[in-house]
Amino acid sequence: MSREIDYGNLMHDAMRGLIRKVMETVSRDGLPGEHHFFITIDTGHPDMEMAGWLRERYPEEITLVVQHWFDNLVVDEDGFAITLNFGNAPEPLYIPFDSISTFVDPSVEFGLRFELHQDDDDEDEEAPMLEDAPQEPKSGEVVSLDRFRK
Repeated sequence: MSREIDYGNLMHDAMRGLIRKVMETVSRDGLPGEHHFFITIDTGHPDMEMAGWLRERYPEEITLVVQHWFDNLVVDEDGFAITLNFGNAPEPLYIPFDSISTFVDPSVEFGLRFELHQDDDDEDEEAPMLEDAPQEPKSGEVVSLDRFRK
C-alpha cells in the first residue's frame, strides 16, 4: 500500500468523470443552446480508433469540434464513440477519456487541461505532472472556478 495520496491521478479521474457525464448528457439530450466543445486528443493513444488517413494527417494530436453536426455518440466507462464530419466525409472515431489533453466549452468559458508527461520506461503511459512534486517543487497556477461561472 502506498504511503502517499496520489492527488494528481485522483484529480484526473474526477475531471474525466465530469467529461463522461457531460458527454452522456449530450448523447441523451443533444447539445443545449450555444454549447460546443473543442477536444484535443492524443492520436497515438493505443485505444484511439480513427481512420488511417486521419492518423497519418494528425500523427500526434488533433482538436475535434463537436458542435453543429455529429452522429452516433455512444459513451462508455472508458471513452466515447462519435461520428464527425471531415471535409464532407463522415468518420467514426473512438476517443478514450485518457487520450484527452484539453476539453473546452467556449460558450461558457469552461475548460480542462490535463498535464501529461512521458515516462522513461513506458512512452505511452500517462501521468499527471503533480506526481513529481515531492521530488522537486514546481511552480503552478491556482485557477478559481468562479471565473468560469456566469
